[in-house]
Amino acid sequence: MSAPANRRPSLTEGPIARTLLMFALPILGSTVLQSMNASVNAMWIGHYLGESALSAISNANLILFLLLSAVFGISMACTILIGQSLGARNMVEAKRVVGTSASFFIVISLVIALLSYLGTPWLLRQLGTPADALPYAVPYLRIIFIALPAMYFYNFVMMTLRGAGDSRTPFVFMGLSVLLDIGLNPLLMFGIGPFPRMGIAGSAMSTLIAQSLTLLALLGTLYARKHFLRLTGTELRYLKPNPEILRSLIFKGLPMGLQMIVISSSSMLMMRLVNNYGSHTTAAYGAANQLWNYVLMPAMAIGAAVSSMAAQNVGARLWERVHRIARVGVLYNFLLSGSLISLIILFNRSALNLFLPGDSAAMDLAQHLNVIAVWSFMFLGVTFVLFGVVRATGAVWPPLIILFIATWLIRPPFALALMPSIGSDAIWWSFPLSSMISMLMAITYYRLGGWRKAHMLSAPIETVAPIEAAK
Repeated sequence: MSAPANRRPSLTEGPIARTLLMFALPILGSTVLQSMNASVNAMWIGHYLGESALSAISNANLILFLLLSAVFGISMACTILIGQSLGARNMVEAKRVVGTSASFFIVISLVIALLSYLGTPWLLRQLGTPADALPYAVPYLRIIFIALPAMYFYNFVMMTLRGAGDSRTPFVFMGLSVLLDIGLNPLLMFGIGPFPRMGIAGSAMSTLIAQSLTLLALLGTLYARKHFLRLTGTELRYLKPNPEILRSLIFKGLPMGLQMIVISSSSMLMMRLVNNYGSHTTAAYGAANQLWNYVLMPAMAIGAAVSSMAAQNVGARLWERVHRIARVGVLYNFLLSGSLISLIILFNRSALNLFLPGDSAAMDLAQHLNVIAVWSFMFLGVTFVLFGVVRATGAVWPPLIILFIATWLIRPPFALALMPSIGSDAIWWSFPLSSMISMLMAITYYRLGGWRKAHMLSAPIETVAPIEAAK
């Protein structure tokens, strides 16, 4: 059972190891649910609507990922600001952050949704979407753009709750959203029962309905439970954007969003290098990459949990506890990611067989590259954990620079330099090299950098108001 919504979950007290684990597991569960939802939707489309339709959603989802990445960092900045405010026991500032962020997300989501809806064909053409996929991609993406405001605001509410120390409620409602999406998908695609037959647009419509209903249910639940961060009565004036908070959301949030874009764009470049070696190599890399996505999930969940937990302790000025959170987070990364990696290496062929036929010509190559690269994600996990700690203070540019160096200035040049002599192995070895270097740079910055002096806001927005008085 989670704590009542009107009582503030504290991440500044209690045993760190247990608190961090219990906070991280629901975040990990939410990530797994999202991946499962995407996989099930792709299965319906791929098996029953054909390759052109599957190509359409692949292109559409790339555009959606970039649009979501643009606001991911702003959501993360909101999480940190709320965590710091609650750690400092400044409820007034926390509610001002909620109000400014809510107004910002409503406006920005409506603007992006409208412009994207109108420019859907242009966006798909710029991406080079195959001509046979365009008739599927346009209606799918336009409905997704209608769903965008609900998706943005839903993400904002979930990140707000995590900043307040509650990761269980977002997990429960994520489960509800996924169940609705998966359940509605075939009904709307194939017109089962009273539902209209919408084809690929039905898949997008199921997302629109699921996200909208879940958002309404989540907001209704928070107000019914009198959540301590809800805005009521005279507090609705906090919806008027505060310039200082708005500045922090944008200038601290954008670098965090750019981190995702740096990683994804580097992955696209590596895929281009892999494609040079033919379809078997591409298939092998694609299968291994599916496993790597799951390997990264524990590290990303721990990094997100560490960031929320550290933010509250930074706000409370509990620096020794912040450092202990970092150490415990790194340990959990090695335990969880290491265990998953060990299982994959131990059952290498069986794991890859989930994505490749046993007699596939790509199977041996996939096993080979997996052994070379998969273990390196433990190092990348350390980087994510330490970045989660340092960004909790407002230090957002050094992590972005470190990731850019590792994924753009180390990985591709290394692969290009050695490909003439050792072939595709140069690509596979570039992953451990870049991961190791990013970890060493992250450790160096954590130990010697000035992240402890960074700040999200230049000064508190208002005199500290005891949390108890605001309940």
